[in-house]
Amino acid sequence: MRRPVTTTHLDPEELHRNPAFTQGVIAPAARTLYVGGQLGTDSTGELLDGIEAQTVQAMRNVLTVLAAANTGPEHVVKLTIYLVDGVDAQVGYAASRSVWGDHRTAITVVSTAGHARPGALVEIDAIATIPE
Repeated sequence: MRRPVTTTHLDPEELHRNPAFTQGVIAPAARTLYVGGQLGTDSTGELLDGIEAQTVQAMRNVLTVLAAANTGPEHVVKLTIYLVDGVDAQVGYAASRSVWGDHRTAITVVSTAGHARPGALVEIDAIATIPE
């Protein structure tokens, strides 16, 4: 049986409180999972079409890696989302929440000129604690 890992969200009164993310997360010393950048590719490596489909798939891929380490989105302390310049970030945000749900974590969104794989519009990586 896994022992829960308790994280603490930091939302200082001096900063805006956002329902989608937290300004900081304190994670106790624990085993840590670093999820490498996930693209919007299916199990065959095929890149899906459009920002919405790619974002949903990239989030699903992150969740798959988390599950393989016996952890989940409630234990993610940091997400980084890399979006190619010119994509509609709001479409990407909505698509990611449709898969991710309301698990608040620290998030950084970076606009890039492109990704190593041509046609990739989004890449997502994560840092999570692993319950014992």
